[in-house]
Amino acid sequence: MSAAQVWSVDPRTGKQRAQVAVEAAPADVDRAVRAAHGARSPLADRGVRAAFLRTAADRLEEARDRLAAEADAETALGLPRLTGELARTCYQLRAFADVVDEGAFLDVIIDHPDESATPPVPDLRRYKIPLGVVAVYAASNFPFAFSVAGGDTASALAAGCPVVVKAHPDHPGTSEAVAAVLRGAAAEHGLPEAVVGLVHGFDAGVELVRHPLVAAAGFTGSVRGGRALFDAAAARPVPIPFHGELGSLNPVVVTEAAAAERAPEIGRGLAGSMTLGCGQFCVKPGLVLVPSGEPGDRLVESLAEAVGEVADGVLLDARMRETFVKGVAERAALPDVTAPVAPGAGDADRTVGAGFLTVPAARLAAEGPHDLLLEECFGPVTVVARYASDADVKAVVSRLPGNLTATLHVSEDEQRGAAAALLAELTPVAGRVLVNGWPTGVAVAAAQHHGGPYPATTSTSTSVGGTAIERWLRPVTYQNTPQALLPPELHDANPLNLPRRINGRREHP
Repeated sequence: MSAAQVWSVDPRTGKQRAQVAVEAAPADVDRAVRAAHGARSPLADRGVRAAFLRTAADRLEEARDRLAAEADAETALGLPRLTGELARTCYQLRAFADVVDEGAFLDVIIDHPDESATPPVPDLRRYKIPLGVVAVYAASNFPFAFSVAGGDTASALAAGCPVVVKAHPDHPGTSEAVAAVLRGAAAEHGLPEAVVGLVHGFDAGVELVRHPLVAAAGFTGSVRGGRALFDAAAARPVPIPFHGELGSLNPVVVTEAAAAERAPEIGRGLAGSMTLGCGQFCVKPGLVLVPSGEPGDRLVESLAEAVGEVADGVLLDARMRETFVKGVAERAALPDVTAPVAPGAGDADRTVGAGFLTVPAARLAAEGPHDLLLEECFGPVTVVARYASDADVKAVVSRLPGNLTATLHVSEDEQRGAAAALLAELTPVAGRVLVNGWPTGVAVAAAQHHGGPYPATTSTSTSVGGTAIERWLRPVTYQNTPQALLPPELHDANPLNLPRRINGRREHP
């Protein structure tokens, strides 16, 4: 039986554009993983891999127009958004090159012998080593930043781990083009092209997470798909870490004082955040707690006006559109749910219209059919829950699943301390907590955390920012090992000029 063809499809028309690959058979996955496994030693040189990451960023920038055009043809996300996303991707690659050069991620710790301690301390030297081949599952909604050259790939390569990427079916042509750029950059530094492998097909993704030489996996996608892979990773004869981003509601709480102070501004900001990228951001605010009464009414009126002006858009594929239309219809049919601006199918074929639903917060305070409103609905829709008291807010927040973000809008007076209790209520349910802002837009920075309690993610790690590299490393300690046998990172002379902690004190080169 011949392998299934992989086609690039235009989401605006539903028509096939070109065949770009074939789905990988088990033997193809095995070859890709084994080739990546064989590329570990060449990738071990920190100087080489930092240079490779910077060259990869340079070559992606040089191919910007071609890559953005291909991605737009496959995703309908628009050239402005995609060129910005590619710039972010290049910045991320360079940022990880800086992390590699600095070397602090190796977490070198040396304890010299101390016979006076109880019990006595031998000579102990600890640092972190790469896990091995990393399986990366590309995201549908970020064809650059969370796909072949995205954060999982960049951080894994920075850690010294080759990758095999399972391409997303919504942008296979873009995936092939980006992989070719990365492989070319690798070759410029004498690295095997196999440091970045690429496979297509659902079955290939399953084979990949089960392969005995795959040491860890990174995933961005749906709860259903991510949980299935997570379970497969745990069920292996040798389980592996699975760092999955699965789904997030990203709740927002607006206090009555904040609504009274700036209702129109908050309404317009919410409209922009929930419709950005046609509502296809993982940090889209999907549930907003707004006070009952006149200030809240003004906020909802502002939101309705702003959302009503948003043009219909195209989702990433027909399946997502069907799920969105069905999902908002099911939610709108629940008792006491209204639609001031009805979301759903757009005026033109294959488009969707933005909108929002409202519901009394009391409907969400206890288990029942309205629990559907506490699940993510991918697309340009949000749920506005009108609360009558602080008790309503606490009751709803206590029932929320884990989230990537949680947002609090407070007045200027409340910033002086009155909002601290609300902030404390939100902190346990999210990995990033915002005040007087919007969650869409995830800065690539050392202090960033893009993760959260399950089902937002399957681990406590971040997939954005410098500490994302920690996912692909494990510590090892050498005890009473002669200098000649130690890796250079652990030599007393510190020949690699690494930051280290020696006998409990931090030392810098």
